Amino acid sequence: MTKTAFSYWNRRIAPVFDIAQRLHVVEVESGRITCESEETLTEDLIILKVRYLTESGIDTLVCGAISSQFSELIVACGIRVIPFVAGDLEDVIAAWCNGSLDSGNFDMPGCHRAFL
Repeated sequence: MTKTAFSYWNRRIAPVFDIAQRLHVVEVESGRITCESEETLTEDLIILKVRYLTESGIDTLVCGAISSQFSELIVACGIRVIPFVAGDLEDVIAAWCNGSLDSGNFDMPGCHRAFL
């Protein structure tokens, strides 16, 4: 089972994770969603957001733009970061579940996404 958090705003991937306040958390087992929840990030400090992610058992974070400092800290805590993603939240989740998120269809305009 994997637990993936998608930062979002207005039912789309949030353009900048550093200031995002909403997460859609999906637990996937054998390519099927087994549990979904909506979470609110109430803390503004980077270290507190990272602590929330680690304490929640998040394996992967899918997000829009993210500062290198934030991304490096999350990765150092053992969480995979998939940055510079854009698109409708439901479409991105479906692509994540079926393994097609890296197809290029969800790349943030002007960015070259790298899986960290």
